[in-house]
Amino acid sequence: MRKGVFLSTRRFLILVPLVLSLLLLQSYFWVPTYDEQARGNPGRLEEYINASIGDASILNPILSADSASSEIESQVFDGLIDRDENLHFRGRVAQSWEVTEEAFFFVNDAARVPGALGSEPESVLRHLEQKRNDPAALSAPVQKSLQNIRALTLLPPRNYTVTRPRPGSDAKAAAEIRLEVAAPARIKLVLREVDQDLFTHLAEILGADYFTTFQAARHITAAPAVSETDLAALTEALLPAIEQNPVIEFRLRPGVRFHDGRAVGAADVRFTYEAIMDPRNLSPRVADYEPVKEIHILDPLTLRIVYKRLYSPAIGTWAMGILPRHLLNAEALKQEAVRSGKDPAAFSMRQSAFNRAPVGCGPFVFKEWKSDQAIFLDRFEDYWEGPVNYKTYAYRIIPDLLTQEMEFYAGTIDSYGVQPYQVERLAGDPRFQSFSGTSYSYAYIGYNLRRKPFDDPRVRRALAMAIDVNKIIRFVLYNQGERTTGPFLRQTDFYNDAVAPVPFDPQGALRLLAEAGWQPDAEGRLAKNGQRLQFTLISNSGNDIRKSILAITQDAWKQIGIDVRTDLLEWSVFIQERVNKLDFDALVLGWSMGIDPDLYQIWHSSQTGPHQLNFGGYRNPEADDLIIKIRQEYNHDRLVDYCHQLHALIARDQPYTFLYVPKWTAVLDKRIVIRDADAEGRSRYRRITPTKTGNHMFYFNQWIKLAEMPQFSN
Repeated sequence: MRKGVFLSTRRFLILVPLVLSLLLLQSYFWVPTYDEQARGNPGRLEEYINASIGDASILNPILSADSASSEIESQVFDGLIDRDENLHFRGRVAQSWEVTEEAFFFVNDAARVPGALGSEPESVLRHLEQKRNDPAALSAPVQKSLQNIRALTLLPPRNYTVTRPRPGSDAKAAAEIRLEVAAPARIKLVLREVDQDLFTHLAEILGADYFTTFQAARHITAAPAVSETDLAALTEALLPAIEQNPVIEFRLRPGVRFHDGRAVGAADVRFTYEAIMDPRNLSPRVADYEPVKEIHILDPLTLRIVYKRLYSPAIGTWAMGILPRHLLNAEALKQEAVRSGKDPAAFSMRQSAFNRAPVGCGPFVFKEWKSDQAIFLDRFEDYWEGPVNYKTYAYRIIPDLLTQEMEFYAGTIDSYGVQPYQVERLAGDPRFQSFSGTSYSYAYIGYNLRRKPFDDPRVRRALAMAIDVNKIIRFVLYNQGERTTGPFLRQTDFYNDAVAPVPFDPQGALRLLAEAGWQPDAEGRLAKNGQRLQFTLISNSGNDIRKSILAITQDAWKQIGIDVRTDLLEWSVFIQERVNKLDFDALVLGWSMGIDPDLYQIWHSSQTGPHQLNFGGYRNPEADDLIIKIRQEYNHDRLVDYCHQLHALIARDQPYTFLYVPKWTAVLDKRIVIRDADAEGRSRYRRITPTKTGNHMFYFNQWIKLAEMPQFSN
């Protein structure tokens, strides 16, 4: 594609829209060009104009799941933390934080503790304290765990009553069981930092079977009586032998304000968490916050977050944008429902007008949203870090990439994501500054595993074998990409390099399909039980690369006898009506990823419902187990091993045909620079340079456009 004479033709075709664009821009669009700036309109220098092929869907960080919405939200909202130029966590609304752990275990009076004077609670506590004070005879890992213990406390026995539904019953009211609990004494350990191996090491002191032989059912009586199996199921959660609760205590910056002037406080952070967990809101972020056990507000600027279990990605989840409690709490939503004539009982945050006119505490204030045209933001003068250099930020919706290119040349948008076939030409253009790198993303073909024939892994693998991915990389991406085989970022050691790409082997694909029962009919089309193998492959419009992948894939599958239709949908329709509602056969899409290897939302079997991110419906108990282990693993070497196992498993199952990791190139006018102030308040200018991780946008809040190129000392 796009080679030989076709490329020459394209260069010719560019000239026509370029002339039309330059003629029409001033009469049809509101943005002055660079030439107009030179004629005395400096306002354009203080506005940054971005472009996107698709509109945002919903401007609420706890509800959105698309990149267009996220880009606007990143300017309007701030979270407690984010990552610095070296990808280390840094405070944003949070001034500081501390991560500790509380751990508990029930005293097991049926177990004999080696070296202790008895098995009663006081003896066990004294034994642990003695070992902590004199650990010389213990192994180094056990000594380290003991030194990490800040305090040991004995919690007395307690009796209480709870009710639970009978296991396996759907009729709670008719099958409720009363449980009389006589909880034994418990020992609490306060740790300086999280120690996932704590109980493995304590077992070397208390006995190898001390924790495994604790029988919770001995301490619980059920009425009416139930079987031993049902009683064990009921009591496991009530009296866990051991419990590890990581704790994060955040201290917020004083003086941070929402755009309407209200102070940001700990109550807003807790409210954001509660809004995510409210099932009425259908937040795709639930999985990130389900491990939270409780949140305590210690004072208006301090909150303490306690987790139910080990959860290694915990810190990173608090980059979530903070919602203003006073605008979205139950009373505020009730009043909005009444004003709009809707039923308050059925009205949720998803219906709120807030989602089209958000209020955050980020560097820009929302101004206006013209659907499928543009979103406008103004600088927040009271931003806690100081006002940014640009006065306005505009996000224009330009579905056609050729039009984006022309408007970039004309100066009516400020950046342009270079298409693969343009990289060699534009990256070396002296008019622009260019930046490039390997994307933190991957492209794939995803299948709806709820539908036949995609429920058969042999069919999915055969579909992958029929596609020449190297051809896509060479002729569609112009080699601006590289093969990928699984769900982890290639830039990290979580990616399993030992997993080989699915080979391009159409004949092997036919053999696999025959094994699955698909044989050529009289017309050479694959059929099974009289039904032809046919389905629709969809993607979003405005993306020439995905459009080309649709065409190449359709042709590849037709070559082996599969009847494939394709369809391109406008972005918001594609996401809201097809992806979110799980209404598709197969699709071409991509994931933008963080560096954290937690894949729970995308791959765990509990995340397969509408508006959730495992929209393909992948279910594998072995994968679920590895995903949970990854979430609870703090040791990097073990974490890498689990990730490699998960990578290999998903690659084997092929719920996606993994295509490639794209390389990216972005170009800006050279007059866009970084402006700092020296000690006397005078402006200093620096070239935009990417961080060590390749992020050229990291210092965006310090960018500014100048009428003339400055002289740099470096």
